[in-house]
Amino acid sequence: MWPSTWLPFLYPPPASVYVAAMSAVSFVSMANAGLAELRGTHMAYSKFWHVVAAGAGGNNNNKNRGGALLKSRDGMLVAYVPALLAAAASFAVPGAVEGPRAQILSAALAVHFLKRVLEVLLVHRYSGSMPVDTAVTIGTSYFLSTVTMIYAQHLSVGLPDPPVDLLYPGVAVFAVGIAGNFYHHYLLSRLRSDSGGGGGDKGYKIPRGGLFEFVTCPHYLFEIIGFFGFAMIAQTAYALAVASGTAAYLAGRSCATRRWYQSKFEEFPARIKALVPFVL
Repeated sequence: MWPSTWLPFLYPPPASVYVAAMSAVSFVSMANAGLAELRGTHMAYSKFWHVVAAGAGGNNNNKNRGGALLKSRDGMLVAYVPALLAAAASFAVPGAVEGPRAQILSAALAVHFLKRVLEVLLVHRYSGSMPVDTAVTIGTSYFLSTVTMIYAQHLSVGLPDPPVDLLYPGVAVFAVGIAGNFYHHYLLSRLRSDSGGGGGDKGYKIPRGGLFEFVTCPHYLFEIIGFFGFAMIAQTAYALAVASGTAAYLAGRSCATRRWYQSKFEEFPARIKALVPFVL
């Protein structure tokens, strides 16, 4: 029997202290990271962070942090590969992936992180380095998030199905998110390769094409869409918490990115929003 006080599009929360704690920690930590981006404290893993650090006179420079460094490309592989392996390995663990919903969720997670790894290897253009501890922290976070999402789905086996079934709409939303994210990553890589070193730090230019005509970070918008695709496929409170936390973080990051473009390019169009066309 469906609990009358629970949301009709989610499975009832499982009796797991671990999953409940991870749901709260995931949302709060990601939302806090989004607020930090708005305050100008950027995670040390992106090209954007390197540009801001250089513009700030090196106050956030990796060299001043101490500790071992990785090339940025290698650091991003450290961040993404463990989660990819976890998603793929879930199919080999007896009883871990039961039923179509769990199988589709694990497959979607594997596709998501495989795309990220392939982009690191074939699409993105990197410069500089990143601290080993940053790469390990991000990789651990993605790994735990992936494992917990699969585990929360496993715990839903035997529970009443949600009255509102979002599985296949979720697959469509995930597909839109991953395709749109890849397309705009491709546009960014073309922009960087065509830069001649002028018009901004390290040859940065105002992105053009696709939804870059309307927002600064359409790749983040589509990443958020993809994560809500996960949430719709899973229909667990944990997946929804991760998607909501990701949205909060990337919203803060998008606003910080737009603010940076405004400070560096006098011709930056005021009509271009940060994340959502005509809204934010």
